[in-house]
This record gives sequence, structure tokens and C-alpha cells, in this order.
Amino acid sequence: MTSTVAHGAGSAGPADDVEPMSARTYQVRTYGCQMNVHDSERMAGLLEAAGYRRAAEGTDADVVVFNTCAVRENADNKLYGNLSHLAPRKRTSPDMQIAVGGCLAQKDRDALLRKAPWVDVVFGTHNIGSLPALLDRARHNRVAQVEIAEALQQFPSSLPSARESAYAAWVSISVGCNNTCTFCIVPSLRGKEIDRSPADILAEVQSLVDTGVVEITLLGQNVNAYGVSFADPALPRNRGAFAELLRACGDIDGLERVRFTSPHPAEFTDDVIEAMAQTPNVCPALHMPLQSGSDRVLRAMRRSYRAERYLGIIERVRAAMPHAAITTDLIVGFPGETEQDFAATLDVVRQARFSAAFTFQYSKRPGTPAAELDGQLPKAVVQERYERLVELQEQISLEGNRAIVGQRVELLVATGEGRKDTLTARMSGRARDGRLVHFRAGDGPVRPGDIVTVEVTDAAPHHLIADGGILAHRRTRAGDAHADGQTVRGIGLGMPGIGRPVVPVAAEATSCGSAGGCGSADGAGSSAGDPQ
Repeated sequence: MTSTVAHGAGSAGPADDVEPMSARTYQVRTYGCQMNVHDSERMAGLLEAAGYRRAAEGTDADVVVFNTCAVRENADNKLYGNLSHLAPRKRTSPDMQIAVGGCLAQKDRDALLRKAPWVDVVFGTHNIGSLPALLDRARHNRVAQVEIAEALQQFPSSLPSARESAYAAWVSISVGCNNTCTFCIVPSLRGKEIDRSPADILAEVQSLVDTGVVEITLLGQNVNAYGVSFADPALPRNRGAFAELLRACGDIDGLERVRFTSPHPAEFTDDVIEAMAQTPNVCPALHMPLQSGSDRVLRAMRRSYRAERYLGIIERVRAAMPHAAITTDLIVGFPGETEQDFAATLDVVRQARFSAAFTFQYSKRPGTPAAELDGQLPKAVVQERYERLVELQEQISLEGNRAIVGQRVELLVATGEGRKDTLTARMSGRARDGRLVHFRAGDGPVRPGDIVTVEVTDAAPHHLIADGGILAHRRTRAGDAHADGQTVRGIGLGMPGIGRPVVPVAAEATSCGSAGGCGSADGAGSSAGDPQ
């Protein structure tokens, strides 16, 4: 579906008055999950390929692109608040352009222009490749362009990319989701699952490694379902495709770390556990959403597994990888949740001993079955349960982290992971299991992308400290690339460059089936990754 809507507020001037395209700058602002981070890197790459350049820090961009999330109400409010802040500038600088894409654009469509008529371009989740052309058309025709495709036009991974990091990269293995979780709107916005071919994925991974990348994260709404819906009809359905993909990544020279997000417990199979344990570069880290420990609530969520199955998977993972870090997503206050249901969640959390949990307060979203359920809980009840759950998980996280004090860990040095690094004279990195470690580098020339070994000297619920200096330091091509300036090239995300998402505490949120799938990484909930 494509429609063209007359522009409301400030419009672009005539074509003859337009400044040269090469002089125009852009900024991409991202809300939501790792899928959106991946897509934003593609948007930035498309704009740079079209002649735009990234706006310098602290300057006003000629084009501002919002890549949106539709999972939580606070994401809606944040978007429209930011659009309102840009309205005065749009009136005084009519050549400035605003584009809105992503899940909220897919959902709101023409309604978005009614709420913010000064927006120039609205595009959806299936046609991000159209962004430069839509901006050009809106600029020259002086009318807003609304183009929403109902089906995927091309895999975003096939588009140009301006990546967030010189040393770590996201690699999409599929788009869409075939699950019908009652709290999640994403399947209706991103469509049914479509899988990329293994050859395409491995070719992308190889090309990334050739540029110096040492860590990749495989992305999918439900990575365990990979292989059942290949885009290429010539490829047969293959239930074991994801485990095979992990093993194939292990054969790529120079690829040191492989992560993935997120699996669905209903489809988690032992061949994946075996592939994780037997493939040296696959990290001993598993993020597997639980959502609730109550079987009754899981049934109402249409999660198609029960607590016993979930705990059984964890038991088998730890039998194969005793030191694996297991993290999860949890929703508190789902409609009809009783105190008994919540107690069941607390019990599963105690048994599971998660390293960290992304903990969310349910908020109903129009268009989801859960929004129509009886038993919507009072805010005060949800808040009180949320605080109890966070307190329990922080205690468990602290106990788990204290057990690592005195151990040596290998870190991939990162940038932007520790907000107090400058004040504390520390650097930060992620251990192979995904834990965040702040360490003292001393006077050595340690660069983001390098690999260091340190000894953990202290622990907090959300991070580890290593103040004893560096025990070993290996310079990498990724560190060379970072030192050469191949770092953030176009996207200000507030997202981690590697590992699990970092989620600041906020009052209200909802989560879908995966931290890597939708809405579990932007401005909500409680999680690992607090600053020092």
C-alpha cells in the first residue's frame, strides 16, 4: 500500500532552491530492540550510499530519521514528544526533513501524519530500502510521502550498512515471527517468519570478519524456528538448520565470538545445546525468555511451553556448559495474574538462578489479544510485584557475580559500555558469557576491539570489577579498525555494541517473546548492565 499525503507544516522548497545532496547531513534515532538496531544500521548505510553524511555530534541534522518501536506505550509517547520538539525547527528550516519508520510507522500509518503533520516521510518495516527515494520525492514534490509495504521487499541485510561498531556486528538470519503471543503486536507488523539461506548468512559473516569484526550476534524473532520458512523455495525445510548454522560459524577463521538472540523455549532442541557446547567460538551465554513462571499465565500468553520444560532446558544447558550465563525476560502484571501466579514466577526465578533478567511491567497495547482480556491489574499491584521480583533477581545476580571474584576472564574491550569509565579511569568489556566487566587498563594502549585477560576483584549485581591490571593483551584487527576511526558512523542508539541489551529502569513496559525480537531494550524494565 502506497499513499501520498499533502504536507501540513513546513514543506521543502522548490527543486531549484535545494542545496546539493552531498551537503546534507543525517541522524538516525532508534527505539526498541536489536532488530531495530540492525535496521537502523541499514538506514544509515542507505543514506550514506545516497550521498548524505552523518551529522557531527551536537549539530542539527538536515534529515532526522526515527526508527520506531510499537511494543510499549512509552515508546509511542517518546516518539511523539521528540517529533513535537522538532516542529519549531521545521517551521524555521523548511528544508530540514523528518522521516519515521519501523514498527510504529507500520502500525499508525496515515494516523502518524494527523498527529505530526510536519513529518515528511512515513515508511514501514518491509521497505526500508525505499528511504532515500522517499526523502528525495518528498523534498522535490513538497508533499509528505507515506509508503507502507504489506510484505517484505528485500532482506534488510542485503542493503548497505553503516555499522555501529568496528569489532562487533548484528547479522539477521530471519525476519518476522510465526508465534501468536497474546501480548505481542510484532508479528502483525513484521509479518510471518522468512528465513535467509545459510549461504547468504555465512557470506555476510565472512565479509564482516574480513573487515576485522571478531564478534557477531545472530538475530531472529525466534532463532530456533530457523529453517522452516526459507525465502528460497528450493531450500528444503530443515528443523536442524540453526544448530548447523552455529557449527558453520565455528569454521570461519578469525571469528572469535558468536552470540544469538533469541530462542523460544517451545522449540529449543538438544542439537542447539550440543552445537553451543562443541563449537569453540559460540559463547557460553543463553538469553531465553521465560515471561512467567505460572503455567496458567503462560497458557493465557499462548507461550506453548510450561515452567517444567523451561527449567529442563536450563538443566541440560548447564550440564553441557556448567559456567554458561543464562538470562531471561519476565513480565509482571499480565491480565489475571494472581498472587499465586506471581509466587510461581518467583519460585522459577529461584530455581533458574538467572545471571540477569530483563523485567517488565505489563502495559496493554491496542491490537493485541491481551489488551481485551479481563483482569487488568491496578498499577500499584503491578509496581509492588515488580519491585519484589527485581529485588530477588538482584540478589541472585549479585551472588552469581561474587562467585566469579578471583577468576580470570577474557574480555572483548568495548566502547560506550561504562558511562563512568572516564571518571573511574577504567575501560569496559564483555566476558565470553556476556557479563559486563569494568577494568583498569593502566598505561597500555588498549583499544576497543582488543582482547584482554583480567582477574575479577569485585562484584555488583549488574557488573564485575577488575582493578588488578591487565594480565594479557592481544591486539586485533578490530582494534586497529577502531583506532583508524571505523567506529560509530551514523547511529546514536543508547544500545550496547556487543552482548545483551542494557535496559534502564523505568516505570512501565511490556516485552515480546525475545530480547532480540521486540521492545526489550529501550527505556523500560530492569536488567543487567548498570553503570559502575
